[in-house]
Amino acid sequence: MDQYLINKRKIINDPVHGFIGISSDLIFDLISHPFFQRLRRIKQLGVTHLVYPGATHSRFQHSLGAMHLMEMAIGVIRSKNHEVSKEEEEAVLAAILLHDIGHGPFSHTLESSIIPRLSHERMSGFLMEDLNRQFKGRLSLAIRIFSDRYHKRFLHQLVSGQLDMDRLDYLKRDSFYTGVTEGVIGSDRIIKMLDVMDDDLVVEAKGIYSIEKFLIARRLMYWQVYFHKTVVAAEKMLTMILKRAAQLSLKGENLFSTPSLRFFLENDFSSLSGEIAAGTVSDGQVIRHFTALDDDDITTAVKQWAGHRDKTLSTLSAWFTRRLLYHIEFSDTVFPPDRLSQLQGEVQKRFGVPFGETGFFAFTGTISNYAYRAEDEKIRILSKNGSLADVSEASDMLDLSVLSKTVKKYFLCFPRDIDIIVNNR
Repeated sequence: MDQYLINKRKIINDPVHGFIGISSDLIFDLISHPFFQRLRRIKQLGVTHLVYPGATHSRFQHSLGAMHLMEMAIGVIRSKNHEVSKEEEEAVLAAILLHDIGHGPFSHTLESSIIPRLSHERMSGFLMEDLNRQFKGRLSLAIRIFSDRYHKRFLHQLVSGQLDMDRLDYLKRDSFYTGVTEGVIGSDRIIKMLDVMDDDLVVEAKGIYSIEKFLIARRLMYWQVYFHKTVVAAEKMLTMILKRAAQLSLKGENLFSTPSLRFFLENDFSSLSGEIAAGTVSDGQVIRHFTALDDDDITTAVKQWAGHRDKTLSTLSAWFTRRLLYHIEFSDTVFPPDRLSQLQGEVQKRFGVPFGETGFFAFTGTISNYAYRAEDEKIRILSKNGSLADVSEASDMLDLSVLSKTVKKYFLCFPRDIDIIVNNR
């Protein structure tokens, strides 16, 4: 028995943070659970590897990295005379470890395609509840912290907040694997500057430059990586493929798929409200199929669908497999409706698809982002005299009005070369 316990004290060599230790039997057992092991097969950045070839890292790696940073943060907070019990430490480590367990295939890319109007955060909550039953209540405190129902609010802020361990890991990790150096942040420095005041997470004044760098890096990473125009084009193409596959399945078409993917293709969740969808997920069958899904289910199906007799499904699937992605344009204003109509008309002539299906090939949409918004939750800077100020007031360099502004862009997707034909007429 003693040897069995010793074997649970593993060390993982992480290329971003170095050696990551496993601090307790519970954490080891959670990492070993099939729900968590599934995250090995889900890419952290969805289809971003089609633009940045190195971005093949997984949600599994990110979750372990966030847990490692959480352990560092708890050590720093304790060193500044704030009490965090061993039970609370294990619970907050479990909460951050499982914070992304509700992600489906290709992470954010297909978040609304599997069960619409149900965020991965809510799905994570459902899976944590299921795990809590399996672990006979040992995750109860972790769930309270995760859902912000525990009296020490700063523990929840470490899991989900402006300076949570999730963001501190993914910015550094995504920068590392994409090679985009603009995202490099001093996560260790930020953690060492953390403190707690009136049950809120705060940052010591000498850490303000690291916070400024963090906010700028977050904004740059969104537009250079997460919302890179080709990444958006790839995400939209994969989304359209799944949408068409679901349409055909609901009409009785027997598409090639794994049993769990077939379950979601043949059951229409799109008409459900958020609350009804949430109630549906509590059904054990949904959880069983969801936790069996990963990137491999989608990739294998798309390769097979490239040979399907349905023109729309086969064309898009073949394009995605060969990385022949949509052409995409961004604009600060809405695209003229007549341009979209022209593009869809040309799609109908060029590819021979019915007019009702041209929206799979040419369509518009929006994306938006902001780096910091004080009304969500302030980043408060703690001065030497004990006073607190929002980072927007304490910073003498950043124009937080710019970083807090929501930037909205309109996009137009359509097949390559189609626009040339339209414009030449």
